[in-house]
Amino acid sequence: MRYRQGADLDPSQIGSSGGGGGRRGVAVGGGLGGVVLLVILTLVFGPGVLDNMGGITDGGGAPGDGTTTLQNCQNIGDIDAADQNCRFVAYTNSIQIYWRTVVQGYGQPIQVVPFSQAVSTGCGQAGSEVGPFYCPEDQRVYLDLDFLDELFTQLGTSSSPAAESYVIAHEFGHHIQNLTGVLAEAQRSGNQTGANSAQVRVELQADCYAGVWFAHIGEDPKDPIDGIDINDVKLAQKAAIAVGDDHIQKQSGSGVNPDAWTHGSSAQRQKWLMTGYQTGDPNKCDTFSGRI
Repeated sequence: MRYRQGADLDPSQIGSSGGGGGRRGVAVGGGLGGVVLLVILTLVFGPGVLDNMGGITDGGGAPGDGTTTLQNCQNIGDIDAADQNCRFVAYTNSIQIYWRTVVQGYGQPIQVVPFSQAVSTGCGQAGSEVGPFYCPEDQRVYLDLDFLDELFTQLGTSSSPAAESYVIAHEFGHHIQNLTGVLAEAQRSGNQTGANSAQVRVELQADCYAGVWFAHIGEDPKDPIDGIDINDVKLAQKAAIAVGDDHIQKQSGSGVNPDAWTHGSSAQRQKWLMTGYQTGDPNKCDTFSGRI
């Protein structure tokens, strides 16, 4: 992943985890499977799996306040391979630069909120065991960064800029669904599971939207990411495969059960990520018509 030299960053798009929860809504499970995945991880790695997953390092300030370190992320020169926090600013800025140009009514940028241990959201209280998720009530993406790193490791793949940005872009896909009304319509159908459920179709469409963003990285001169290469695409595919429901079930040793799927199989997730990337067209991300 190449960063655009001299590009400005906007760290205000990364929010603080402080504040109240507000009214409860339905949090949309992200690229890593949410609470269902927690149960599976516990089966695989034991009930202490979360004990080794600490919170992000803020460099001072209140626990979970992701803004402290990010105040220094003002331009692309602040990014290096070891600075995950600034990389997340770049991903967030890049994703929103694209979607604000193609989605009518996108409005002002929303925030990604890093947290550790627990966070209050418009959808209620969440712990780090939930993983990354999007809350439609307050229109924010929530992410425990250390949990993400550990989870990729446990699922047999590595954390990389391509994998990190895939997860973030997937959550922004849910924001697009929220703006277009797809999310509300799918949720009205009930909390379903299964290989052909509305829940799985929602998640696969978010994967496709992530792929669409990958296809357009670097096109806008204000984009802090200048471009990606084939290795980045392969790493994103590897991450999508790792978080497929069937792969996770195999890791648990319980056998593959499509009736319990909430996010789609590895093959489906890879397919729809690549559909978005190869076409670069959000209109090709219709996972609600026909076979998926």
